[in-house]
Order: sequence, then structure tokens, then C-alpha cells
Amino acid sequence: MHAFELRLAECWPPEQWRDVTVAVAVSGGADSVALLRALCRVKSGGAGRLGAAHFNHYLREEAGGDQRFVENLCAQLEIPCVSGGVAVAETAASTGEGLEEAARRLRYAFLASAAGRLGARFVAAAHTANDQAETILHRILRGTGIGGLAGMPRARPLGPATLIRPMLTLRRDEVLAYLHDVNQTYREDASNADCRFTRNRLRRELLPLLAREFNPRVEEVLLRLGSLAGEVQQVVAGLVDALMERAVICPSAEQAILDRRELHAQPRHVLRELLIRVWRRQGWPLQAMGGAQWEQLAEMLLGQKRGHSAFLEKPECPLFWRRTFPGAILAEVAEDALQLIRLPQ
Repeated sequence: MHAFELRLAECWPPEQWRDVTVAVAVSGGADSVALLRALCRVKSGGAGRLGAAHFNHYLREEAGGDQRFVENLCAQLEIPCVSGGVAVAETAASTGEGLEEAARRLRYAFLASAAGRLGARFVAAAHTANDQAETILHRILRGTGIGGLAGMPRARPLGPATLIRPMLTLRRDEVLAYLHDVNQTYREDASNADCRFTRNRLRRELLPLLAREFNPRVEEVLLRLGSLAGEVQQVVAGLVDALMERAVICPSAEQAILDRRELHAQPRHVLRELLIRVWRRQGWPLQAMGGAQWEQLAEMLLGQKRGHSAFLEKPECPLFWRRTFPGAILAEVAEDALQLIRLPQ
């Protein structure tokens, strides 16, 4: 067995998944093709099966070729493939989302649907250690809390399945070496060189600059920071779980109510993580929310107001503040509650 396959088996032991169905998210690029090939090799026996899911963003002329490549590869490997797509650019224009944000939201919605069609218990995504370092740096630049510094979680719920990232400790150079050794082709995405996209600028410009001018091991430093933040986040997550039970009511997908009496004595960083949890539970867009927005919401929970013009006051109720946040989320404070309402768009 190839060294890459052995490393993957250590990261995600086959005995944890060989008896259930796993859907592999395959774009056709190097990382996802390597994951699919390696999982096919690592799996031996068991009652489960492997499948693939390919999402077409319809952003490039080559997108149809990517889809055909993935479908042909799956046919060669004798595994089922669920393909589908959405015109991401048109959707983003109609919803007012950024292109990257819309692509991510639509892609994960498709993967959740594909997991249901395949009967998959896991959806395996091919994010690498390099992707993790880029994510942590991106969140630092946008402004983030401890949870954000922890980077992408190794596993999280995704519709009827669990999204798993078994390659988070494997590097991109290991991926490319593996594909070369097994003589496996893959698709090159020309948009990965387009520096209009933030992640591409981080990968192609900022990280090389930091490595060249400041610390050649910058990616390792970012990954170590993420690991430490993840340990702290586990403690914070326990506190947030308890507060979600005591202080948060979500009557619908468009509304959440937080009891300020239960929360006024909590540290700010716990309140920020609680708010992020509420956003995620409600399915509201997180990408446009940065550190400044979470801090403003924490101030509203605590009854503290910085910058008088940031809020509208209602004369008959001095403790009434109102502000609209990205994603058309209206936050209102009155008496002892913070009410969050998603407005129609």
C-alpha cells in the first residue's frame, strides 16, 4: 500500500466507516481525486460502499469537462456518482451574496442532498493542511473569535450525514506525489489562479510573502495556532451548549430570542461564540459576519453601546436598540431580550 494511503488510513481508520456508505465530494481536482482513489484502496471488506458527488458551479467553460471526468473516473472505479449543479453566478446576483459565499452555500446544500440520495452516513471532503492554514489566516484577517481560529472542524453535521475531512493533516505536496506515483490524472481549475478571489490571493500572494519575508514555516505556525484554539474551543463549546438550553429560544428559522438576564454576566468571548452558534443553528449566512459585527451584537446583549449613532433609540423605551446585520438579520434589544429576525429579501 502506498505511503499516502497508509497515512490516510491512520487519519481515518477504515474500521470507523467500512460498514456504512461514504459519499466523497469530488470536484475533479487533485485533492479530491486523490481522496477518492485512496479511499477505494484503503477500504477492504465491510457492508458499506463508496460513492461520489460532483457539484457543477457553471462558472467556467471547462466545468462540463470536469463533470464528465469525474463521472468517467467513477465508472472506472465502479462506484456510483451523483452529479448536479447550479448557475452560481446568477444565484449570487439574485441574492446579493458574494460569489464565493454563494458557491459554498450551494455546494454544501448539494452535498447534503447527494448524501441523502446515496444513503451516505459520511460525506468526505478533501481539505488539506494547506487549506486549513489558508482558512485560519483568512479568518484572522476578517476578524474572528477562538472558534474561527480553530479553522475547519474535522467533522460537522451536514444534512442527513456527517461531513468529515480526513486529509486535514496531509499536505498538498503529498497529494501530488501520490497522484504521480499511481499515474492518476486530474483536472486543473484555471480559476484557482484568479486573484480576484480572496482565497487565491492568500494562497498565491500573501502566504508566499509571509514565508519569504517573515517565517518560512508560517503554515506550520498557523496550524499550531489552530490546534491550540481548538482545545480552548472545546471548553467554550461546553459553556455555549448550556447557555443555548437556558437562554435561547428559536420559534422559527427566521427568528431567535436571547434572554439578556441569563447572559449579562457572561464573558464577551462566550457571548460571541453563542451568537455564532445561533447563526449556524438558524442557517443564516456567516461569511459576511466579521469580528466587528459579533462585538456589536455582544454589546447589545450586555446593554453597552459604543458609538451612539450605531443604534436607533426609541424614545418611549430607553433600552431599545436596533441594527441590521449582513444577511438582512435585524437585531432589536428591548427590556430583557435580544430578538433576531431575518428580514425578507
